[in-house]
Amino acid sequence: MARKPSRPAPARPASSRPRREDDKRLPVARGSHAPQGREKPRPGLVQVGEFGRAHGVRGEVRLKSFTGEPGAIKGYSPLETADGSMSFVLNHVRPAAGPAGDMLVARVAGIDNRDAAEALNRVALYIPRERLASDLEEEEFLQADLIGLAVLAEDGARLGTLVGFHDFGAGDIIEVRKADSPITAMVPFSKAAVPVVSVKDGHVVVADKRLFDPVEPVDPDEDGRAARD
Repeated sequence: MARKPSRPAPARPASSRPRREDDKRLPVARGSHAPQGREKPRPGLVQVGEFGRAHGVRGEVRLKSFTGEPGAIKGYSPLETADGSMSFVLNHVRPAAGPAGDMLVARVAGIDNRDAAEALNRVALYIPRERLASDLEEEEFLQADLIGLAVLAEDGARLGTLVGFHDFGAGDIIEVRKADSPITAMVPFSKAAVPVVSVKDGHVVVADKRLFDPVEPVDPDEDGRAARD
């Protein structure tokens, strides 16, 4: 079974709800990417989407969904802004053209022209956490609960902090920032790679203690000899 950090899925969130995969082993990518900051939401909110550019001239707007089943975001209406000053009802959503499966085109109640739709660009959308947490399945977690947790090796050594989730098409991957460093590494969110997730204790455990060790260069001569042998 997949171990998803929760994003809304058919009626719950995807970027919000990841689930760990049982056995899937994914390549580990390394880099220094860190998520961009944005306005901090009021306590108890979980982000489920974000409006994009206006679509056409009749008030439709592009919508990036963070729900496991992208179209399920409509069932969470009304959606609110980080400070609670505005709320939005989605009257209709449909998949947007293109390869991004989480991108939708939405019709929003009260938005009926291009200028009004364009004003929504980059507005993040939230719902109260309790609407998601009540139906979490086994091995499902809210991303909002995991981001910021300490990342430990199996021997208890502190490796860094969990700073984000990504899905490049092969399942959820956690981004770990090295302790006292801007360097980050990517780890598959699987039971093999992340054997322990404890929100209560404030940490996750990764199996790869050498997560931030320099990658050893490959000797092309040795590689060639091995291939010939």
